[in-house]
This record gives sequence, structure tokens and C-alpha cells, in this order.
Amino acid sequence: MRSGIHLWNYTTPGPSSDIASLVTRTAQVAEAGGFDQFTVMDHWFQMEAAGPAEQPMLEAFTTLGFVAGQTSRMRLGPLVAGVTYRHPALLAKIATTLDVLSGGRAVFGLGAAWYEREHHGLGVPYPAISERFERLEEALQIALQMWGPDAAAYEGTHYSLAETLNSPAPVGHPHPPIMIGGKGERKTLRIAAQYAQIVNLTAYEPETVAHLLDVLRRHCDTLGTDYDAIEKQIITTRLDPTGAEYWRMAEEWSRLGIDLVVMGVRPNDQVGSTERLAAEVVPRLAEL
Repeated sequence: MRSGIHLWNYTTPGPSSDIASLVTRTAQVAEAGGFDQFTVMDHWFQMEAAGPAEQPMLEAFTTLGFVAGQTSRMRLGPLVAGVTYRHPALLAKIATTLDVLSGGRAVFGLGAAWYEREHHGLGVPYPAISERFERLEEALQIALQMWGPDAAAYEGTHYSLAETLNSPAPVGHPHPPIMIGGKGERKTLRIAAQYAQIVNLTAYEPETVAHLLDVLRRHCDTLGTDYDAIEKQIITTRLDPTGAEYWRMAEEWSRLGIDLVVMGVRPNDQVGSTERLAAEVVPRLAEL
């Protein structure tokens, strides 16, 4: 299995000016240490389950563009962008720009969004979840049309575009891989089966992962898409990879067909924790 590192926390004992160095060093250590994917959260406030909302939080795509200039190999993307945060045509343009400037390393991670406080806090509309999923699917359709050869109009329920012109085209062929994050069985995994090249299940318990993969396979069978062509990821940012239980689960993940395991940095020790994961976990996962 391959490894990804998730930079979800930007706390540092020093001033805000230290954050740029923290991001650079974390990304470069990750790339040198064998990580294949570098992701960041797409939030404006820190998630309250992870820390106080007032903790430092950087805008995702600005951060990824900065990281693109500091690295050369890792895939780069949000895990995952909220569909409500940006107009979908602008989002597709941003992702295309990241792909061009990174040499084809962008991942187009997208989800229905969920963090109500930051929407209300910054005055961004927060529709009902049913509408957010409708907007998610339209955003994917718009992105795919913008990445195609035809700059025709797009007319949906929530978005109307006179022309989907997008120049330059992405470097990655045929477009940046679409990553859908989440574990909703009826909508999220159906959308992943229909549109995604990558799915991050936002789970890690082997029994849950096995069930979600079965659901994904059923959606693929119904839609006529290729289950085996979708890269399967899990996220383990809350786990301690030093114990026997972690490695028991890792063997199960491998048996289930998980392709990439996402790990997370530690607050105030982003570089050091990435170094330890690179030394102790990445090589061992690669053997499974």
C-alpha cells in the first residue's frame, strides 16, 4: 500500500510568519520520505472536533499552489474541497491551474461540505444537505465539461454557464483525478462510483471499510462503471501506528484492496511527526 500525508493543523509556537516554513518543511520531508500524496483540509476555521475554531487555518488551494513550488513528485489536493465554498467553474479553473503549475500532480477532491459554523461565520450560504448533494453532482459535471474539448453552455438546476471555456487544459490526462471523500452509502458512494477515479472512505475500521467497499461495488455494478479502476483510500489521522492493533488492521486493509493510507501530522510537531511516519510506517505499509 502507498501512503499519503494530511496537513490538517498549522499550529506553531512562533508567529504566523513561521507557518510558511512549517508547510515547506513538512511537504519536503514527506516527499523525501516516500509519501505519494500530500493533502490539506479545505476549511476556513479549524474543525471543532480537532481543536479550537480559532486555531490557524490556511486556504486550501493557495497552500497547495505554494507546496507545488516546493515539491516535484507527490500528488497534491484537498481532502476534500467543499462544494459550497466556490462557484464550480471557478473551482475547476483553480484545480486546472494547480495541475498545470505542478506538472500534472493535482487531485480534484470534492465533497458536499458540512461545517455549518464556518459558513454562517463568513456569510456563505449553507443549503440543506439534499441541495448540497445536487450541487456536488452539478459541480462534477461542470468540471468534466470544462476539461473536455467542447466549451458549450451548461444548464443545470443550480448553475448556468454560457460557455465552459477553460484554457490552458490540464496537464494530467484526461484531467486531474476526481476524488470523492465520505462514506454516505446512498449518495456519496453512488457519486463516487459514477464520477470518481479515487474514493477516500473517511473510515479505517476493517469491518466498516469492507462494508463500504461492498456498497461501492454494488453502485458500480448498477451504473456499469469499473470498480477495480477506482483507487481506494482510507484516512487514519486519529490512529497511533506504533501498536500491534494498527498493523493487524493494516493487513486487513491490504486484503480488502486499499491502495493508499492517509496519515496525519501532529500539532506543533508537523515536521517531526512526518519524519517519524516516513521512517517507521511508510516502508512497512509498502510491503503489504
